[in-house]
Amino acid sequence: MTIPLADLVVILPELIVVGAACLLLALAPITPSTKKDWLAWMSVATLVVCFIVTMNGMGERVYAFSELVVVDGYASFWKLLLYVVSGMIVLLSIGYLKEERIDLAEFYGFVLLSLTGMMIMVSGADLLVVYLGIELMSISLYVMAGFKRFEAKSMESSAKYFILGAFSSGILLYGISLIFGAAGSTRLVEIAAAVNARGLNDSLVLMALMLLIVGFGFKIAAVPFHMWTPDVYQGAPTSVTAFMAVASKAASFGAFLRVMLEGFGGVKPNWTGLILGLCILTLILGNLVAIVQTNVKRMLAYSSIAHAGYALIGVVVAGWIGTEAGASSQGVASMMLYLAIYSFMTLGAFSIVAILRRGGLEGEDLDDFTGLAKRHKVVAFVMLLFMVSLAGIPPTAGFIGKFYLFMAAVNAGLTWLAVVGLIFAAVSAFYYLRVVMVMYMREPTSDQELETRLALSPAATVVLACAVAGVVILGLYPGPLVSFTSSAALP
Repeated sequence: MTIPLADLVVILPELIVVGAACLLLALAPITPSTKKDWLAWMSVATLVVCFIVTMNGMGERVYAFSELVVVDGYASFWKLLLYVVSGMIVLLSIGYLKEERIDLAEFYGFVLLSLTGMMIMVSGADLLVVYLGIELMSISLYVMAGFKRFEAKSMESSAKYFILGAFSSGILLYGISLIFGAAGSTRLVEIAAAVNARGLNDSLVLMALMLLIVGFGFKIAAVPFHMWTPDVYQGAPTSVTAFMAVASKAASFGAFLRVMLEGFGGVKPNWTGLILGLCILTLILGNLVAIVQTNVKRMLAYSSIAHAGYALIGVVVAGWIGTEAGASSQGVASMMLYLAIYSFMTLGAFSIVAILRRGGLEGEDLDDFTGLAKRHKVVAFVMLLFMVSLAGIPPTAGFIGKFYLFMAAVNAGLTWLAVVGLIFAAVSAFYYLRVVMVMYMREPTSDQELETRLALSPAATVVLACAVAGVVILGLYPGPLVSFTSSAALP
């Protein structure tokens, strides 16, 4: 069977990325150790090409492969964000992998393979296509989480992620099989027609909807499906942790919202209540448990869970019957804006953890940040900026993200939900500003001064500069991104 050229053009960015990933995996074993960095730069070049191709291809909604794949402004937004995040992860990893003695060029191939899965997820117009994208993303992340094969906690991280990930994938696939039984198809358009005709009076549709929410709930780390997150984030290499916390969360939210709006949009009032419950539970547990953490990576893991709760506010608004026209689209746009901003500040915070070394190991404990402002003033100030932004304090980008989310909730008649989010934003300031207090208001011991150093490579410096620019510029001048998300949002 001949594949139409027009269909291949639609998925050209995916073909470029997966082709580069296969090439990297083939070249890795035969590339001299002194030339490994070239493979990383090849990955970055691939992402730049894909960024240009995606930007040039933005326009009207286009379907391919018998309407199994869709490319529209919504999918293009997520792909552009994922290119930027993946490029920053590759640059951060150039020096980090050497410090951790895991300088294997295969890493960059797995980053691109995982990225391919994410791109497929956000362009999937069929549940099976979305599922295949999830599996390609997840399997690559399972391998990357255990990249420090000589450390027990890294292997434990990979094993936990694999077992719980396989379990959640099974639940998701079971939900897909049930909706296929009810609708006779896995395409979102046909599912929407069947759901509109049958409603939730059909037990198959109701059970399928619940299982899909559970499956996606694991991928976005929403409570009570978050149990894997702290251990996996703490045990995995920090650059992998940053990739999971930012890229996989963004792709999962992108796919989740498309499935819910385009597949189950006819029963919005029914699933919105479930998402609302997940949102509140996630905000409560993520923020309260983060308070007692003394390991910064683990604290950022619970912070990531809490931020999933904030993003779920946008999902709730998207499904709510708003008091004003356009409330649903505003909820989608606010979630997209929030996750874009979240990407810069979270990736930046994990980058600081990755470059801070103590006795040959990562400086991930809170005590390792003691007196950092006296030893490394610029790095301490950058970490201060990320912590303040994560707390949502103006004039940083984190404040802008929360502002638009809460305003979307208010415009949809959910003022009380905005107040709940505001309360927990205030709670989160405690554990973010505790890091700042430790850096600026405690004196380092003599051992800490001697043992603590920065593994700041030129590539990692670029990553931090990009993250700082994102936090500052989007905080002071968010207009272009706000316009982009508004135009790219699903109706």
